[in-house]
Amino acid sequence: MPHSRRDFSVLRIPCTKPGCNRWFKNKSGYTQHTNAVHPLLGATPLHTEPSQFNRSPSPFFNGDDNPLQSDGASEENHSEIPRSAQSPIPAELFGAGDCLYRNYHPSLTSRPNQTPAAQIDHLLDLWAASLIQAGANTSQVLFTDHRNVYRTIDNTPLGDVKWQSFLVKYTGDIPDEGPLPWMTESYDVWFRDPHQVVQNMLANPDYASEVDMRPYREFATEMDEHQWQDFMSGDWAWNQADPATHGSTFVPVILGSDKTTVSVATGQNDYYPLYASIGNVRNNVHHAHRGALAVVGFLAMPKTTKQHAKTAIFRRFHRQLFHSSLSFILRNLKPGMTKPEVVRFGDGHYRRVIYGLGPYIADYEEQRVHTDTLIEECDHGKLWDEYGIIAELVPFTNDYPRADIHELIAPDLLHQIIKGAFKDHLVAWVEKYLVATHGQAQADIILDDIDRRIATAPAFSGLRRFFQGRNFKQWTGDDSKALMKVFIFCLI
Repeated sequence: MPHSRRDFSVLRIPCTKPGCNRWFKNKSGYTQHTNAVHPLLGATPLHTEPSQFNRSPSPFFNGDDNPLQSDGASEENHSEIPRSAQSPIPAELFGAGDCLYRNYHPSLTSRPNQTPAAQIDHLLDLWAASLIQAGANTSQVLFTDHRNVYRTIDNTPLGDVKWQSFLVKYTGDIPDEGPLPWMTESYDVWFRDPHQVVQNMLANPDYASEVDMRPYREFATEMDEHQWQDFMSGDWAWNQADPATHGSTFVPVILGSDKTTVSVATGQNDYYPLYASIGNVRNNVHHAHRGALAVVGFLAMPKTTKQHAKTAIFRRFHRQLFHSSLSFILRNLKPGMTKPEVVRFGDGHYRRVIYGLGPYIADYEEQRVHTDTLIEECDHGKLWDEYGIIAELVPFTNDYPRADIHELIAPDLLHQIIKGAFKDHLVAWVEKYLVATHGQAQADIILDDIDRRIATAPAFSGLRRFFQGRNFKQWTGDDSKALMKVFIFCLI
């Protein structure tokens, strides 16, 4: 006997709400109607009595057939109403005037579900067994038990060091004719506490085995030749480990800054970032960018009109603002420079440390702001005219113990050697010599010939070709190093 098929075009499912006479062809229409017209507020029992569906008789609904069951289901599955169909989905009113409501999934709750410790141990045993079966040994198991898991979670820092800011304003003497425009403005300085940043670096487990706890000196076994590689192998770090450290781990804080332009197209957005690192971390970690270098501040860059930009009082304020900002940013490190404090390291051990200001990495222009050499031997005008040194500045190192600004200024390889000795001295000297010897017109012809020689240099491994000669607008360090290899030969 052929199997009779249901007619799905008729209304088979009634609305079970009192006073509602709507009928629906399928379960989807019934659910949408219930959610829209009869939202259920508050908690309701998940099980509904079967008599609830018998308030309005249906041609296809009897005790043996459930109209809310999906079409085509077998009779065995009709004896029990599915959990999701036994009650409307709970709704919650929200919004202004309770004009909106939300339906939440009935099988999911917002109650926290914490895995029992015994179950965590069981899962860890299964994980360890799978690793051992794959050929690993027990030392490669990540967690031993639930206590190890809890301890790892508790030792995980919550987020990074937060950003803070402070305002800086001119507080010096006001001219008799009234304050200049830049004297009444306030300047924002944003920073992160370098004390916390340094502690995070020391506690970083990624390079726990690549941190030098003590300064050392390294010598070759054959010739007893002194060798240097990492920061703690240098003489400066060795000399700092004197009795003043009280037997603690010496942590030199290395600072650096460099003005940079983020985007010219969006309005010349200039920034003055301040970087910090520690000398205990080895060079390969620094080169791999593994969290041993962090931005700890954005310094202020006061600007004014061209009329006042070159005045002595504005230049002095501009440079003193730099030192005063650094002194304020580093203030939380000062107590730990004279009294050791206990800090957690990446290997899980706690050690006593004492901080110190290490080298300050900056280009030559900034180094002239930091140093106060020859102040006592020269008058202020001569210092500025001949050496570019501001004599009336108070360097930030003046506020910290065991910090000598003359020892902390690191050589600037880029601006003093690569670009300084070559571009700013040799290349510029050649141009001035040609102008002084042959005149401007003939010097331009000779310089064009030099550019043609540079552009026609043959291709060779390790040589870079300059098709426009040396006439590019902005010289980088790579440009200067590549041009060094061919420039001298093009002059002959």
